Amino acid sequence: MRILGIDPGTLKLGYGVIDEDSSSIVLVDCGVLNEPSNTPVERRLSSLYRKLCEIISRYCPDEVAIEEPFVSNNVRSAMAIGRAQAIAILAATERQLPVYRYLPTRVKQQVANYGGSSKEQVQEMVRIQLNLATTPHSNDAADALAIAICHINERHIANLIAES
Repeated sequence: MRILGIDPGTLKLGYGVIDEDSSSIVLVDCGVLNEPSNTPVERRLSSLYRKLCEIISRYCPDEVAIEEPFVSNNVRSAMAIGRAQAIAILAATERQLPVYRYLPTRVKQQVANYGGSSKEQVQEMVRIQLNLATTPHSNDAADALAIAICHINERHIANLIAES
C-alpha cells in the first residue's frame, strides 16, 4: 500500500510518500512545494494543484491522507490552509483516490503517542519509524510523513476492529 501524506499550505505544501508492507513502512520520497508569497493566492493554488497532480502521477499512491486545518486564534491562516487542503482533495479525487483527513492532534497522537507533542518530538518519531539516519530536511515534509504514518496506524486500528 502506498500512501501520500499532505501537509497543506499556500506558501509551503509538504508531501510525503511511504510504502507499507506487512512488517514495515518505508520512505519513498518527501519534499515541499514552495510558492512565492508575492504571487496572488489564485495563481499559487493553481500551481500547487498542478504540482500535486504531477506527484500523484509520478508516485501512484493508493490513498491520500491530508491534515485538517486547525482553527485557533489565526482564522486567516486556517482559511489559507483550508484552500490548500481543498486543492489537494480535488487533485486526489479527480484520480479516484480515497482521501482521509486528520486533525493535527490525532496525527501527533498516532505518531508520537501524545496529542500535544512538539514538532521536534513528531519529527524524531517519524525518523525512528521510517528508520532514517536524520530527520527530513523540512518541517513541512516531516509533517506530511507524519500524516501518512498516522493514516497507516488508523487503518490498522480499523482493520483490528473489523476483525473482532
